[in-house]
Amino acid sequence: MFILGLTGSIGMGKTVAARDFAKLGIPVHDSDAVVHGLIGPGGDAVKAVGDAFPGVVNADAVDRGLLGAQVFDDDLALKRLEAILHPRVRAAELRFLGQHARLQTPLVVLDVPLLFETGGERRCDAVAVVSAPYRVQRRRVLSRPGMTEAKFKSILKHQISDYEKRRAADFVIYSGLGRGFSLQRIRQIVTLTQGYIGSHWPPFWQRR
Repeated sequence: MFILGLTGSIGMGKTVAARDFAKLGIPVHDSDAVVHGLIGPGGDAVKAVGDAFPGVVNADAVDRGLLGAQVFDDDLALKRLEAILHPRVRAAELRFLGQHARLQTPLVVLDVPLLFETGGERRCDAVAVVSAPYRVQRRRVLSRPGMTEAKFKSILKHQISDYEKRRAADFVIYSGLGRGFSLQRIRQIVTLTQGYIGSHWPPFWQRR
């Protein structure tokens, strides 16, 4: 089973790319969706998050706005939150991988926003980064409800730069050149990795 990591900074179009992989029949593990479930109504992490951040739980779910206000621009608070969520997300990921290993699925995608930031690339056979020009990224992000320039800059501060991600990637999906272009690239990546014999896509200097 070939494990493809999918990542990209905020506003780069990673969610759309993940959806396109799924439409092509590739199983996708969405770590963001797992987090939403963990802190949603009755979620496994609601109590732990509520204990660590008093006042953020409402109707048996974490109010993401209240939680965001407590961790915004507070590195220590963010680390406390990550210590609660990351092990649970990793456990869900392992269950996903185990299931598809048993099914002998040839290719799966791990959709992880902070893949490089958390060292997650080490458990992938290759990494695809979704990228777009900064002006496109900024326009997309600032169009989101409740987003401000300050929040955008704070988020970028905690993410490895797009340039560094592209340098470390095995594949780059450019989402700023139109949907058709990015979808064609995704199809190419699926063809290459789904039929790849072995694991750990070779670095570019070893490719023929």
